[in-house]
Amino acid sequence: MSLQYHAILITGASSGIGAALARHYARTGVTLFISGRDQTRLKLVENECRAAGANVFADVLDVTERETMAEYVTKCDQITPLSLIVANAGISAGTGSEGEDPDQVRDIFATNVAGVLNTIDPALVFMSGRGHGQIALVSSQASWRGLPSAPAYCASKAAVRTYGEGLRGALAPFGIKVNVICPGFVKSRITDANDFPMPFFMQADKAAIKIDKGLSKNKGMIAFPWQMNILIGVLKMMPQSILDLAASRIPRKASKTEIRQRLASPNSQQSQQRQ
Repeated sequence: MSLQYHAILITGASSGIGAALARHYARTGVTLFISGRDQTRLKLVENECRAAGANVFADVLDVTERETMAEYVTKCDQITPLSLIVANAGISAGTGSEGEDPDQVRDIFATNVAGVLNTIDPALVFMSGRGHGQIALVSSQASWRGLPSAPAYCASKAAVRTYGEGLRGALAPFGIKVNVICPGFVKSRITDANDFPMPFFMQADKAAIKIDKGLSKNKGMIAFPWQMNILIGVLKMMPQSILDLAASRIPRKASKTEIRQRLASPNSQQSQQRQ
């Protein structure tokens, strides 16, 4: 892989796609700014990336804190002008047998939507001034349809997807590339908590390769795996009544309480859902 990005900022880099992308881009000549919520896991990623030759700055932070993110992104850009930002941090939660409570819904939107804005907004000023830069927004295949198993997650990722689609054209005159990433089920802290079949499940390192290829070609929509793309295309053409019936049969994601109970079990190997 040619050295295309010299300075990369990745949120949600302590696990899953974020960690895999950090490892994928780690090499001599690359500066990585990685962040996450879990210091222990983030440190492991930092050490691996340093061993690969990258210059790494790792910070524990919360993307929902607007002022903190503005200061953080500004500081990173001052150290080395950012060439790529991957707004990846996100959380998921399920309805389980309890349904989504209002606080849960707001937490999901605060991280998955406001967190994305808090990450990219400060950088738009720098990039537009330089006349170049690239921003990748991580959405999901779940963004194409609101599912009763996780309505807030689906809605938050739909907001990210449609915003990114519009932003791509709006920022093109300023030399800024915008890409939307819609992965299917990828190995992460989020999918670790799922106890139902996940079709076309993919390892995070393989997802990172697909994402990098899409970014390097400046694809507006980087959606994978291809099998899921076909399935989504078929679903879009179905009558609403059939969609409702199909959606009602999808297994519900575990709620926070159910996940805590599972984690407390001596035999449990499940993980928390926050990246």
